[in-house]
Amino acid sequence: MAKLNVAPTKSNLLAIKEQLASAQNGYELLEQKREILVMELMHMVERVKLLESEMDKEYAKAYPALKNMLKTVGGDRVERIAHAVKYDFKMKNKTITAGGMNFNSIEVELPKQQLFYSFMESFADSDKVMVEFFNLLKLLTNMASIRTVAWRLAGEVKKTQRRVNALDKMVIPQTRDTKVYIESVLEERERENTFVLKSLKNRKS
Repeated sequence: MAKLNVAPTKSNLLAIKEQLASAQNGYELLEQKREILVMELMHMVERVKLLESEMDKEYAKAYPALKNMLKTVGGDRVERIAHAVKYDFKMKNKTITAGGMNFNSIEVELPKQQLFYSFMESFADSDKVMVEFFNLLKLLTNMASIRTVAWRLAGEVKKTQRRVNALDKMVIPQTRDTKVYIESVLEERERENTFVLKSLKNRKS
């Protein structure tokens, strides 16, 4: 590992020691942060898996209900009912805290279910389809929110890992080698000075 290009002086040795201590402390803090973020990310992944499982169950109910409705009332009537349904969905930004960090995500406010068609045109199948797809929509909006945070959390894990690697593989070894080099040079100078002083004393005596 190449050492830093600094003069081997006592003042530089003190500065290098401070830099090394700061780098080691920074490494420990970043490693702790990385571990916390990884744990949070794994927690998010588990939540995504649970939601995916719930969504699979809801898909298994919603789409067969739609197929049954199409068979029962016909495609034309289903299309007329679908055109009559008009909902306004409100989306807004929200902040989620994970691993001690704030991440921007989205939140979808689902409207209350309404009846957009008359009772004469209403069918049990159409009501069931509406309920099932509303349940599916709730799961989809939750999934979008969690995945948004998970992606950003994964990016933060990568960024932190790069910093940890930089300190561990480059900064700390380089600073440590520089410290050892300066100490060896100063020790050698000290031995030379001691030898010179002894020689001078011997000559005087």
